[in-house]
Amino acid sequence: MSKHQVVFQPVGAKIEVEKESSILEAAAEAGIYINSLCGGEGVCGKCRVQITRGGAKPTSHSMRFLSREEINSGFVLACQTEIKDDLEVWVPPEARLEEEQILTTESMVCYDQPQDLQVSDTLDISSLLYLPVTKKLYLSLPEPSLSDNISDLDRIYREIRKKIQAPYLEASLSTLRGLAELLRDNKWQATATLHPHDEHCVEILSLEPGDTCAENYGIACDIGTTTIVAQLVDLRSGATLGVEASHNQQAKYGEDVISRMIFACGRGGLSPIHHAVIDSVNTLIDTLLEEHGVEASNVTALTVAGNTTMTHLFMGLEPCTIRLEPYIPTANFLPSTSAAELDLHLHPKAVVGCMPGVSSYVGGDITAGALASGISNSPQVSALIDIGTNGEIVMGNDEWLVCCSASAGPAFEGSGTKCGMRATKGAIQKVRIEEDQVDYQTIGAAKVRGICGSGLIDVIAELYRNRIIDPNGKFPKNSVNPRVRENEGEMEFVLASGDETETGKSVVVTESDISNLIKSKGAILAAMRLLLGSVGMSFLDLERIFVAGGFGNYLDVEKAIFIGLLPDVPPERVQFIGNSSLTGSRMALLSRHALERANTLARQMTYFELSVDPKFYDEFVAALFLPHTDMDMFPSVKKVMGS
Repeated sequence: MSKHQVVFQPVGAKIEVEKESSILEAAAEAGIYINSLCGGEGVCGKCRVQITRGGAKPTSHSMRFLSREEINSGFVLACQTEIKDDLEVWVPPEARLEEEQILTTESMVCYDQPQDLQVSDTLDISSLLYLPVTKKLYLSLPEPSLSDNISDLDRIYREIRKKIQAPYLEASLSTLRGLAELLRDNKWQATATLHPHDEHCVEILSLEPGDTCAENYGIACDIGTTTIVAQLVDLRSGATLGVEASHNQQAKYGEDVISRMIFACGRGGLSPIHHAVIDSVNTLIDTLLEEHGVEASNVTALTVAGNTTMTHLFMGLEPCTIRLEPYIPTANFLPSTSAAELDLHLHPKAVVGCMPGVSSYVGGDITAGALASGISNSPQVSALIDIGTNGEIVMGNDEWLVCCSASAGPAFEGSGTKCGMRATKGAIQKVRIEEDQVDYQTIGAAKVRGICGSGLIDVIAELYRNRIIDPNGKFPKNSVNPRVRENEGEMEFVLASGDETETGKSVVVTESDISNLIKSKGAILAAMRLLLGSVGMSFLDLERIFVAGGFGNYLDVEKAIFIGLLPDVPPERVQFIGNSSLTGSRMALLSRHALERANTLARQMTYFELSVDPKFYDEFVAALFLPHTDMDMFPSVKKVMGS
């Protein structure tokens, strides 16, 4: 089959691909990101690109997503267009991924005074709080003699037991290969890297010559659907040395977990989407190690937190049953493995583990967040909310925990709306409306490209506060506001006119956009109310609300309350804790006790499956209003609106 060259502008990236490949497939091979919510199924219409030179064949199915003007200008859907000749493709600004706003900061909530970390060569593994996943011990062994003629391995075991309390020690055959030469060539001085499985059993991962105890590092990683964040941690001191973040390369197979499951379990198969996340993590690892002068052979542990689908794809497990009733994952508690088995750029025997999950849609990222927030450490009734395509919620205190996942849809991620985009350069993220004047802020102070999730919440709150829309999210037909107009049979509000935008097209918010976000916020609020109702409580009983994740960090609390996304509680009760998934991952990396606590939390949480709960549907319908059908639940909004 003949090959054709495709050039992607404005970056000038070139790639040769087989004839009849799709433009989206060519972009993926060239490392070019093109927005594709549906993963190439041709049902989202987001992968618009412009053919500026050459021959291609779009499907007739894709034409319904494009206006006549766009078709005449050479626009096609990248996923539905076959390459027939050499091609030059222009990727428009709204389809590019530039300067994504990725949250790398996080905070751990402490209810008690934390203990000082004690670092010693002599460890009691049954009692010390600070016990990282791996530990290096320097061993100066006595030479064997006729009176001390035990084997080399028993000699190592004996020396280790002088330093730690470990009833059972084990070593693999690969660790023993070359051991005799290593000890004798290095005057019986060696460093053992240990992995304590529990207080009874310690595994010797590797033995190396001399004293290398000062060089032992780990990686804590948060694998999100959209972004991946990794921290390099010194396992000897517990210090965080650096942090890096990137876009999850799996996005080329679909923006959300459902589309990626469909890809992995259908036409694409598991292998490419598994390798995409491994490549993403390896890129972050390589960058961290180069920046801090650390050898890969000295990184002996990696702990991952992610939702259930992400951890399955990372570990190379089929996610197919997660999305099908009765929604069963392969495992919630995944066994640890080695870096070599996953082709990670670490010591081949580095211990790779995942934070435990609760169910198909409440995964290790939420368990990590519950660990970091300390919900179970206090008698206060608290809620942890991670808002995204799925809104995961945990509520409880030191006596009980309940959790659920509400399908919020893509609106909070900036998708599923006419001018929506991710939180990248040029996205409107803050909005203020006074009479006919609109003030907005864009990410990177760049020219407007579209609007992201936090900006959408702002604008809907402002439209409602200014009575430009009614509580149903509708524009009055007789509106006199100059920014309200009818376009293609639908009412919309102009946030930025064409001369203010990079594309030359107005950025608007339509009634459909508002309706989608009302459904999304309604799902979150309804889930919170159902969880509290399950234990006989109401929003008045909530003493603390922790908001986690990248989206939450840029959320305006008062506006979130105003539209009914968050309950009407005093704003000081709401605390942003950043990337709690990453925090929990690092805690488990540095302390076996923290990992055990996470395992306990995952088992303690009572999970509610909302998709089969009729009470949730009733709560959801009641929440499809700004802020709610029961205005008495939102006294602060009622006061402002005078109703």
